[in-house]
Amino acid sequence: MLADLGELFAAVPPEADTEAYAEAVVDENALGKQTAATRRHSLQRLRELYALDPRLPIFRVLRRLWQVDVSGRPLVALLAATARDPLLRLAAPVVVDLPAGDELVRSDLLARLRPVLADRLNPASLDKLARHLGSSWTQAGLLEGRVRKFRVDVAPTIGAVAFALWLGWLGGRAGAGLLASSWTRLLGLGGPAALPFALAADRAGLLRARAMADIVSIDPSALDPVVLVQQAAR
Repeated sequence: MLADLGELFAAVPPEADTEAYAEAVVDENALGKQTAATRRHSLQRLRELYALDPRLPIFRVLRRLWQVDVSGRPLVALLAATARDPLLRLAAPVVVDLPAGDELVRSDLLARLRPVLADRLNPASLDKLARHLGSSWTQAGLLEGRVRKFRVDVAPTIGAVAFALWLGWLGGRAGAGLLASSWTRLLGLGGPAALPFALAADRAGLLRARAMADIVSIDPSALDPVVLVQQAAR
């Protein structure tokens, strides 16, 4: 729902509350949906994937990065959605571990999903889910192709890497461990390859990062605008 997210953010100012997003989608039809039912469904899916609630840190970070990292928006949206959607997290290794140029094989994806979902979804629903997952990764730039989808190298941005480091920190990682989390691997990075992006994010004022010899210090907490304001007030 990358296009819908972009249209909604264009219609609702960053300082708005959660009710403003609902009003924009349902009452003002900011997404241009044809029926009231479609508007409500779109709002539900956007909330599931992105929260649309500034009381939640992950949404505050998403909204901030949407403003400062325009080219990274597809990856930033993917990171937020993957953090909130267990099915995206479950299936992510299938595409993340795929070498560039290789085709995403539907049966491999279904084999990942079936043990968890077979008792809840019939084969047709599982196949539809697999198509939607493939579409999500294509929109984010991890895959290309309309019917047959092939792995491509990701072009990480400073904002997307900062988000990945913040998600790793939120999960309990610290220091150099933040550079080699599942979140940085989702961006095609791991370990030392992520360090230049972290240092660039520090220079951009998104987080704090230092590297001296073998010692790496990263504090992404201020990526959350609320924390940034609190730190500035001290």
